[in-house]
Amino acid sequence: MKLRAITLDCPDPLALAAFYQQATGLEPHPKSDADFAALTCENGLTLGFQRVANHQPPRWPDQSVPQQLHLDFAVDDLDEAEARLLELGAGKPDHQPNEDRWRVLTDPAGHPFCVIRG
Repeated sequence: MKLRAITLDCPDPLALAAFYQQATGLEPHPKSDADFAALTCENGLTLGFQRVANHQPPRWPDQSVPQQLHLDFAVDDLDEAEARLLELGAGKPDHQPNEDRWRVLTDPAGHPFCVIRG
């Protein structure tokens, strides 16, 4: 088996794809639309975003709506990456379990993700 895609549920696939495109520099898939949008990696992996009616964003660290999954991104400078991602529309939860080694942020649809030094 070969991993081909990771897909996130969200209320607005094109908006969430735009956030991750700006954050990662990945290329948008040419067939992206309002119901399903995707970004493609050089290795063939696809990061997808699918529209879900009445999407309930995760409430990390509260598990009343669990995170379901999260993405980790390696960065050279935590402070710089955090500032850039917040400018792009990310959120930063108050709970930060190990802020000197990684930062937990949320994308515009509420999915938690981490930026990790390294």
